[in-house]
Formats: sequence, C-alpha cells, structure tokens
Amino acid sequence: MSEDPTAAFRIEAGELLEQVEQGLLDLRDRLDDLGLVNAVFRGLHTLKGSGAMFGFDALAGFTHHCETAFDRVRKGDVRATPELVDVILSAGDHMRALVDGAASPADGQAILDRLAAAVDAAAGADAPSAPAAPAATTGWTLTFTLPPDAMANGTNPLALLDELRELGEATIVARTDAIPTLDALVPNHCMVGWDCTLIGDITRDAIEDVFLFVMDDMEITIAPLAVEAEEVAVAPDPVADAPSLPVAANDAGKPAAAASRAQGEHVRVPAERLDALMDRVGELVIAQSRLSQLAGHGQDLALRSVSEEIERLAGEMRDTMMVLRMVPVSTLFGRFRRLIHDLANETGKAIELVTEGEATEVDKTVIERLFDPLVHIIRNSCDHGLETAEDRIAAGKSGTGLIRLSAHQAGGEVLITITDDGRGIARDRIRAKAEANGLIAPGQPMSDDELLGLIFHPGFSTAAQVTNLSGRGVGMDVVKRTIESLRGSIDVKSVDGAGSTITLRIPLTLAIIEGLLVRVGEGRYVIPLSAVEECLELSLEEDLRSRGRSIITLRERLIPFLRLREVFDTGTRPDTYQKIVVVGTGSERVGLVVDQIIGNHQTVIKAMSPLHRGVASFAGATILGDGSVALILDIAQLVALGQPREERRLAAG
Repeated sequence: MSEDPTAAFRIEAGELLEQVEQGLLDLRDRLDDLGLVNAVFRGLHTLKGSGAMFGFDALAGFTHHCETAFDRVRKGDVRATPELVDVILSAGDHMRALVDGAASPADGQAILDRLAAAVDAAAGADAPSAPAAPAATTGWTLTFTLPPDAMANGTNPLALLDELRELGEATIVARTDAIPTLDALVPNHCMVGWDCTLIGDITRDAIEDVFLFVMDDMEITIAPLAVEAEEVAVAPDPVADAPSLPVAANDAGKPAAAASRAQGEHVRVPAERLDALMDRVGELVIAQSRLSQLAGHGQDLALRSVSEEIERLAGEMRDTMMVLRMVPVSTLFGRFRRLIHDLANETGKAIELVTEGEATEVDKTVIERLFDPLVHIIRNSCDHGLETAEDRIAAGKSGTGLIRLSAHQAGGEVLITITDDGRGIARDRIRAKAEANGLIAPGQPMSDDELLGLIFHPGFSTAAQVTNLSGRGVGMDVVKRTIESLRGSIDVKSVDGAGSTITLRIPLTLAIIEGLLVRVGEGRYVIPLSAVEECLELSLEEDLRSRGRSIITLRERLIPFLRLREVFDTGTRPDTYQKIVVVGTGSERVGLVVDQIIGNHQTVIKAMSPLHRGVASFAGATILGDGSVALILDIAQLVALGQPREERRLAAG
C-alpha cells in the first residue's frame, strides 16, 4: 500500500519546523550570523512551497509573511532582533497547528500583528552590520548542473529554466556530455547541464532564489557578464563533485550507480513497520530456542549443526534489529531548548541549558515515552529550584541559572540526569506538608531518601501558590508511574543552596532483555538481569529461623526478602535449598526467594492480555523453548506489593 502523500508531507513539515526552531534558538544568541538567517529563510521558503504543493494553502499563506520578514533580514533591510525571533518561534507553533488542522485563525492574525510590529521596530533600529544586498548588474553568465536525483525529489528542470527566462533576456544551451550510454541510463536521473547568459538589471539574490531548493546539492557558477566566473560557496554533493572521468563502454554505468548508492543511503521507514519486524525477529528467537532444545536432546549431528547456524543468524538478526530501533537522545534533548527559552520568558529568570552525552542511544519507544516526564522535571527545576537573578547574586552565584541534561549508558541501562544549581529541595517544607496531609506522623523518623521520595506522592506539592508552571499537585507522581512502566527507577538527591539532581534509570530497550530464569513452585518466571545484583543460598534451616523477620545480613547490611512462593500463593512446599536473588530497586535492595535458578535467558517481551494487564507484579510474558509461558517480574511493583504483605504477616506474629 502506497504512503499517503499528505501524511508524508506532515512528517517532512515537522522536520522542517524543528530545523527552523533550532536555527531560531541559535540565532537568538548570534543575531549577526547571516548563515543562520539564510538557514531559517530557506526552511520557511521550503515549507511555504511544499505546503502549497500539497494543498495546505493556509499554511503557505501564513508562512509567506514570516518568509518575507526574514527575506528583509537576509537582504540587510531589517536587523534581526530578539523580539523578531520570538515572534517567529510563536509563528512556528501556529504552523504546526496548521499542519495538524487544529489552528485558530484569530491566533494566526494576532501573531501576524506582532510580526508586523516587530519588523517595524527592527527596521527603525540602527543599520545592521550585515552587508547590503548586491547591486543589480547588466547581466550574468551561469553554468549549472542539477543533482542526479533532482527530478525524483520533485524538481522540474524546465520550470527552473522558465524562471530564469522571467528574470530577463536569456540564452540557454544544454550540455549533454555527462549523459551515459543507453544501457547505463537511469531514467529518473538528471544528467543534463546548462550554460546560460542573462541580460538585464538582475540581482545575484534573484538568481540564487531560482535554485533555492537545490542549491546545497548542485554545481553552479555565477559571474557578472564579461567578468571571470566566481564560484558560489555551496556544499556540493560528494558524488556530483567527483572529478569528471571519460566514460568507456565497460564502465559507463559507474556514475549512475554511484549516484544511486548516494540516494539510497537513508530510507524513511514508518515506525509501525519496525515494530512489526521486531515482532517477527522475536518469534524467530523463540522458534530458534525450541529448535536448539530439540537438537540438544537428539543424536542427529546434522540437525545440531543446522540449529547452531540458525542460532548464530538469529542472534545477528536480533542485534541488527536492536540497532535499527536505537536513536540518539539528542533527538530528545534538542526539544528542550525551546522549553527553556519559553520558561525563561515566563518566569523572568535567566536560564542556561547544557546537554551532555547526546550521542547515547536508546530504544525509540523509550525516547517517545520519556518526553513528558522530562518536561515535568525541567519545569519544576526552573520554577521551584532556580532562584531569581537577584537572589542568586545575593547568594554569591551567577545571575544565570543552570539546567544540565546528561545521559550515559551503564550496562543494559541508560542513566539520564537532570541537574539544577538552584536553592535545593526544602526538606522542612516537605515534612510540614506531609504531616499536614497525614502522610507521615508528626516527628516520624525518616531517612533522607524516604523524605525526598514524598514528592512523588499523588497530589503532593510544596508550591506556595498555583502558577502556570506548578502548584496544582500533579506531575511528579505521573513521572514516577511513567518511569516505572518503562521498568526504570527514579532517584532524587539535593543539597541545600547548591541544587538538586534527579536521575532516571531506563532500560536500553523494551523489546528484548537479558533475564534470569527462575522456578517458584511449578511456575517459571523471568527477573530482568539488569536488576539482579547477586544470588545467595537459603537453606531450609535458615528459612525456618527467619520466619519471624524475613531479613538477612549481607556484608553488614540488613536486606529484607520476600518469599515469592507465598506472594504468588503457589501452594507448594519449598525446595530443600532455596535461593535468594538480591535485586536493586532505586536506592533499595531486596531479596526474592525462589526455589531454583535455572539460568540466563534471552527474553522476548510479550504484552500481557487485557485481562491480566492490571496485575501489578508482572511487566509482561515470554515464551520459553518448550512452548510454555514464563511471566516477567516487575521488580518495583512486586516490592511495593509484597512489603505490606510481610508487614501484615509480622503483625500477626
């Protein structure tokens, strides 16, 4: 089934708007950077043209006003100002709404009114330092070759030639020396070049505007008439810029083949197709596991050899598929530059965003689900954590607050930290609010981690008043639930007067994990290996001795443990030698008592059925080599479920 052109345009428009937004945010810090001005103008021009082509007339009309404003900046008529940049950022939000069909005409008109005022104010400023637009000349000579894939990407060379003719008197001659022989010809590749002479009062900008959509990838020289040609500073295509070689009969296809390879370096694939392929690879891993089990029990050496070969291929396919799903966190971190910009305007604070480890890669599904939790955390850090410039200077700090986003990989997890250098979390206010809400008893002793953990309680907020940013008692509990639904954990550290750090521990992928296969009673379960710290033996005698407290001492530290046989009500007697699997849940360590540790198991995660999704103890299921089902334990939820059970049992004596 062919892809809907409108859906394809919406994806492309989203990418263009993201590029324009990043360019605007850079431009706000470097208002005299003409390269950034040109990049923003080109993005707006492309969006306008593409919108008109796909029938988004309202988008094209609105974008035209923004493009015109930046064209004046580009030509030196208007200075780039922070106010103008802010208006175009707001216009970008309206353009997204126009693309999605959810825009309000009143909002658009209000933005255009602000744009006109910003342009008028910028035009009245001092003359910009950027060079003035080149004066018109009596004529030009052009030599140009379009990129080979120009026609495949929607460029009509004849239309470009017509636009040149509209500029003035034009003499155009085609160059056919690069056309290969018929057997090597690629029908949709443009292999013709052109020499052109233009007569008239024409500016260089007018000529470059004709080639605006393809300028970055084409070869072109533009020179005043009767003056030695001047090379245009463009970024040529590596293949198109290669030295010209004579084409013989036996290698005539090489230029076309090289261009074809360059065109196919990146392919856009819908996310659902990757998900479907991941499912098939998961099924293959399961089938391979069953084949290995059958081959291991038999005496057929040929079958065993084939099984080992399929195991190798399945492993390579799994690893390749995992890489295909991985995306750098830069795609996530880059979206917060605009958020920080808006929060700085809203709070009146000077805020700087610093990012680290942007090349760290995470599963695309994880990236998608991390955005909202990070928005909550960053908004709270800017509102609650960072002080005003006056308060910071009075405290001996820089007037600009710092938000630091960093990511790095640790084993099978990615650690994302959000750090601010603000006032820190007021523990006395947390305790007072918790006592007032009845969450803890007055004067109840608590560890620092337990006290800070109260901010994740539903409805908990220490904000003195409700603002647009915070104070409504929602947010951090949602953050914790979302992170735990990703099989991750969240940790908070804070130093009075020095700021706070929130660390998110997230698994690299949600599709296939390394697990520890264990047996409890007659059932088999999988514990995510990333949560396992060590395994101990629990004899029957030690089990009986610990009946009153369910605590073991491990390297001078008391570790509580849960008997999964009782939590799951298996109704079976314990094995003579049980095992304790010590797992880590954030800052806590807990032991899980199982009857047998079977070994490591590559686990393909299957979603629970709608009937069983409410069972908090399990994160999913997997199919074992013999075709049976094993449930995957949700460590954080299991501990939360099991601890009240242990407390009730101890209270009963």
